[in-house]
Amino acid sequence: MKNLNRYRADRLNWFSADGREQRIRDYLTLANSLVWQRQASFFAAAALASFYFDPVSVFACYGVVVLTEMLDQILSRRADAWDGQDPVVGRKILTRIFLNTIVSALAISVFIINIAVQQTSGGHFTPLFFLFSASVFAAMYNSQLIGVLLVRLSIYGFAFLYIAFLDVIRYSPPISSPIWLEFFTIIFVLYFIIDISVKFYLSYQDRLEQMKLIEEENERTKAALEIKTQFLSTVSHELRTPLTSIIGSLELVNNGVLGEVPEKARPVLGIAARNGRQLANLINDLLDLQKIETGEIAFQFEPIDANDLVQEAVEATAGYADKLGITVSFVPCTEPPRITGDRSRLIQVMNNLLSNALKFSDDGATVRVSVEARDSRILIAVEDSGVGIPEGSEDRVFGKFSQVDSSDVRKVGGTGLGLNITKQIVERHNATINYVSELGVGSTFYLEFARQADKEDTSEIIETVAQVA
Repeated sequence: MKNLNRYRADRLNWFSADGREQRIRDYLTLANSLVWQRQASFFAAAALASFYFDPVSVFACYGVVVLTEMLDQILSRRADAWDGQDPVVGRKILTRIFLNTIVSALAISVFIINIAVQQTSGGHFTPLFFLFSASVFAAMYNSQLIGVLLVRLSIYGFAFLYIAFLDVIRYSPPISSPIWLEFFTIIFVLYFIIDISVKFYLSYQDRLEQMKLIEEENERTKAALEIKTQFLSTVSHELRTPLTSIIGSLELVNNGVLGEVPEKARPVLGIAARNGRQLANLINDLLDLQKIETGEIAFQFEPIDANDLVQEAVEATAGYADKLGITVSFVPCTEPPRITGDRSRLIQVMNNLLSNALKFSDDGATVRVSVEARDSRILIAVEDSGVGIPEGSEDRVFGKFSQVDSSDVRKVGGTGLGLNITKQIVERHNATINYVSELGVGSTFYLEFARQADKEDTSEIIETVAQVA
């Protein structure tokens, strides 16, 4: 009953356009990939048989086998041009496959029977072995199209029976003769071929079902991701507008624009403003992450001087550094450090790295930023003297919503998205980001970009990076 239900399901899948196209393409793809193995085995059989039997008839039959192989190749090229949409073309290709199968199986059977007819003594081990090999080959590699498999095995089956009865008709031996032993052995071989053919066919069906389940799960995952993305985008946009008004109002109050703030209210208002800014940063990071993952961010690549880029980022964070009592030193590159990238996004990258370095440094510490040329690469490094990062923390450092588990990190807080966004932006520039760190000594994050050597290479480099992005 189970096999009957599977057969019915297979028929429904076969008559669907997607099922027919998948089976035809699998059949032809596998047939093409094994063409040289098939021809090598047939040529070896022909060469061996020609040494002991009539070489003219042997190679004449082998030539017909080669001709049928050429028909399959012509059909395969036609099938490659099929987009799978036109069912009429699909039926024509399927009809050609059946016709080619009949011609091919008949040619192979005649080739083998010709050898058996010429072998008048010693049984028919050689032709039977060739026919057995062809049958097993068909069972293994024609299971995509059950009709084609049945046609080919039916023709081979008649060839088996013809060879089995050949000596029985020739010699009319008694039942105790080894000729009858060979006959019954051939019948057993036929049963074996049918059995393995069924197993290979069911195995192929299982693979199709597994692929279908994987595709369905993939579609559900994509649908869920799209819903999540839309939800995240909508909620973030809806939150950002009122939150901006709240933060602006709190800053007006804290700055005394609306009048003197009571002493007891200042700490509470300060906490509210600080948490509001942190929430705004989280929303901005979520929006950036969503845009990067969905490919909505358009990168504008252009030649950039890395010294100017870093200098701009250092100046942008100067106020935050002064507030924390930390000095930021910049060591520019002595050679022209020209790279290609999106300036605004690389400024965002540098701001993230500098912000992390400042947050994890103690009062009075120094954060060192440098630009260095190394052959065909430009290295930008941000070095701090903070608590450091434990070994094996790369996944948490660059992961989403993750932070390294130390008291200093928990003290400064953060969204856990900054370095993940930074890594994705850097990778869109065909560049790399990494770090070295030692607990109690500090950490150095560094970016490595391809160096833009000559002005005339600018367009080519921009085009290369854009393709990667």
